[in-house]
Amino acid sequence: MVIVIALIAFLSEYMNSALGMGYGTTLTPVLLLLGYPPILIVPTVLLSGFLAGIISGVSHSRFGNISLKNGSRDRGIVLALSLTGIIGTVIAVFTAVNISPIVLKGYIGAMVFSMGVLVFAFRKYSFSFSWPRIIGLGVVSAFNKGISGGGYGPLVVSGQILSGNAVKNSIGATLLAEGIICAVGFSLYLVLHDGTSWFVANWRFYLPIVLGTVSAAPVAAWTTKVVAKKLDLKIVTSVLTCTLGAWTLWKTFT
Repeated sequence: MVIVIALIAFLSEYMNSALGMGYGTTLTPVLLLLGYPPILIVPTVLLSGFLAGIISGVSHSRFGNISLKNGSRDRGIVLALSLTGIIGTVIAVFTAVNISPIVLKGYIGAMVFSMGVLVFAFRKYSFSFSWPRIIGLGVVSAFNKGISGGGYGPLVVSGQILSGNAVKNSIGATLLAEGIICAVGFSLYLVLHDGTSWFVANWRFYLPIVLGTVSAAPVAAWTTKVVAKKLDLKIVTSVLTCTLGAWTLWKTFT
């Protein structure tokens, strides 16, 4: 079972790091189907998401998909997404209790699906870059993740594309920002719980997942560099975004 879990984590993170979306959306339902409780899954996904996000961001930078130099636009986007992500998550904590879970999931699914349609419809258009759209996108996306646990990657990647950023840059920036946000979320979890006891008691579960995700990140970043030269990543991104949105809607209403 340990090998199976590690392989599932590897494949989920490979897709996530290559296209900027799908890690939690894929891994969490699979782990639930295998019988693991949410109280164990959620912090593990946050921990592995944090480590993989940082490694993915650095790997994407190494392969030239993004630039993290001082003054670069990519670095500014990562900072903006990280700060707005923390703000949006905090806001979500105080509002989630007043909203129906079905309404939340339906809202996320519809929004993600719509963004995929828009990316596909306008794939041949060139948009001028907009910082206000990036900042607004960061708040909305993090709010969505805070109240429902999903929808961050597809929305941020597709939103950046529609805000005038290149696809591979959007993927790299999203992964690094999401890693930072996951670090904050995991730290809060440890503060609210006995962090030392959690690490000691659950290492057999989280260690193979962490190893699977971390090992996938550099390989996936290289894949993005290669694929970007051979395929239209806007089409790939739009199809995957629509698929994840449709999957969320189907899981919500069936």
